[in-house]
Amino acid sequence: MVARLGAAAALLLIVVSGARAENLDAGKSGARLFADSCASCHRSARGLAKGRFRLTLYLFLQQHYTSSSDAASALSTYLQSVDTPAGAPARKTSARRSLSRGETRPPRPPLPVRGH
Repeated sequence: MVARLGAAAALLLIVVSGARAENLDAGKSGARLFADSCASCHRSARGLAKGRFRLTLYLFLQQHYTSSSDAASALSTYLQSVDTPAGAPARKTSARRSLSRGETRPPRPPLPVRGH
């Protein structure tokens, strides 16, 4: 009887201690979460938020991609911070820098004449 009780107690202790799961994403920044989880499929975080509200993005990430609400919150905040607004032109920093130094752009060839 004592042996059975001891074995049951040992088994219960093993089951209870093994049931605790550790959140490996706890304490990571949004950028780190993206690098660890998303970068294998997405080259860049820019544009992934697609102008969505933070709450909508948070709920989507929580349901489909993250293991906790904290990770979904950090990742949605990060994605919104690097999101480019819809219809925003792509930056051309090299052209702006050269024009700001007083340099001019090289001449472009004329467009073809249509209708003749």
